[in-house]
Amino acid sequence: MPRVLVVDDDPEVQSTMASLLSRQDIPHHLAKDLVSTKQALQEDCFDLVLLDVGLPDGNGLDLLPEIKALKNAPEVIILTGRGDSEGAELAIEGGVWDYLLKPSPIKEIKLSISRALKYRQQKESARPRALDLSGVVGSSPAMQSCYDLLACAAGSDSNILITGETGVGKELMARTIHANSSRSGHPFVVVDCAGITDSLVESTLFGHCRGAFTGALADHTGLISQAHQGTLFLDELGELPLLIQKSLLRVLQERKFRPVGSSREQKSDFRLMAATNRDLEGMVSEGTFRNDLYFRIKTMHMHLPPLRDRVQDIRPLAMHFADELCTRSGIASKGLGADFLETLEAYSWPGNVRELCNVIEQALVACAGETNLYSMHLPKEIRIKVTRSRLEKCPPDESSHGTPPWAQKGDSPPMPDISDFKSYKQECEKKYLQCLLQKYPGNVPAILRLSGLSRSHFYTLLKKYGLES
Repeated sequence: MPRVLVVDDDPEVQSTMASLLSRQDIPHHLAKDLVSTKQALQEDCFDLVLLDVGLPDGNGLDLLPEIKALKNAPEVIILTGRGDSEGAELAIEGGVWDYLLKPSPIKEIKLSISRALKYRQQKESARPRALDLSGVVGSSPAMQSCYDLLACAAGSDSNILITGETGVGKELMARTIHANSSRSGHPFVVVDCAGITDSLVESTLFGHCRGAFTGALADHTGLISQAHQGTLFLDELGELPLLIQKSLLRVLQERKFRPVGSSREQKSDFRLMAATNRDLEGMVSEGTFRNDLYFRIKTMHMHLPPLRDRVQDIRPLAMHFADELCTRSGIASKGLGADFLETLEAYSWPGNVRELCNVIEQALVACAGETNLYSMHLPKEIRIKVTRSRLEKCPPDESSHGTPPWAQKGDSPPMPDISDFKSYKQECEKKYLQCLLQKYPGNVPAILRLSGLSRSHFYTLLKKYGLES
């Protein structure tokens, strides 16, 4: 029997939802704020959460990462009185089933609940697929979402586009999908679109016949042919010339191609994966990437989060790389000091996982024969950036600790007219946000670190007070 958690501080809404669920013989539990919701999720298992956004002690959207991180996480339907398009976008990105506005017709709410529970039942009845995640490290909510998509991609033969910043592990994820797919016993062929010249792209992809051009002394098998029954991985897809994009589109549609200098077509049964750190949608708008090819490749889409957005994965990644590098070098495993890990977690990692691996290797070289890695063994530029970041967050003296930005300068905050407490509090909130935006114009990550606000809560407040980031 499915169980539903209703989270809303409005007694009337709670009563309506309780009545609706009772008439369908669905067991349910009521919560009125974030604290009681977290407690309920810890003490019981639910199949569905009806979640309000505006709760007395915070924003309901802030709970989404915690809910999705739960084992056998429930589905979520947002039921809110706030018609916020940005909030809806954040909710859908967070994996909610539906986003409904109050007051919604009871029939519509009932239908959404029914569909969500039916989907839940279907998902649970499907046989779980055991994944081989060798070399993939991370258990953060952001990565859990990627693993869910990985399982879907591994069970499919559809084209998939993997996006993300440089160094997040796009090729590793593609190889992991291939290793878990039905094509795992066949080749995984990598095409570095940024590393081949325009004049050799066709020859590299399609192959060529002897005498097709100067220097073609023998027949050459192209990468597309080599990927027969396996996977063709186009790395740095955004670097592919427009002329080749047109030829590639036909290959994807028909799985046929003609080697350079040949009059006969050949077939290749391959699964296509592609990766890029560029904004292909923007390139389509600019006319530098074909619209039809973009949608052909993007049958499935996986976006890998940057390392700075999954700080909880830094520690296990550091331990994994340290052990792997020590084994490869034939040296004893090293311990990782607390200050070493704290410095790693405080750094922003513009080069992502690839940079982290490189930094661990530099630290191992610097520590020589020592048994533990300490912050002192890290590159100086990283330690300097982390120290500067900490100093920017800290007030100039202890007496100003925990005070808003205007108090750190020795100024008194502009005092609003004293009226009721709610209005006074809102004026202070607005002034605090204005000072943050003035001190860190356009730097949302710095604002979030200093204020302790979540991204969704921050944008909700901006919307509330009509401010721009």
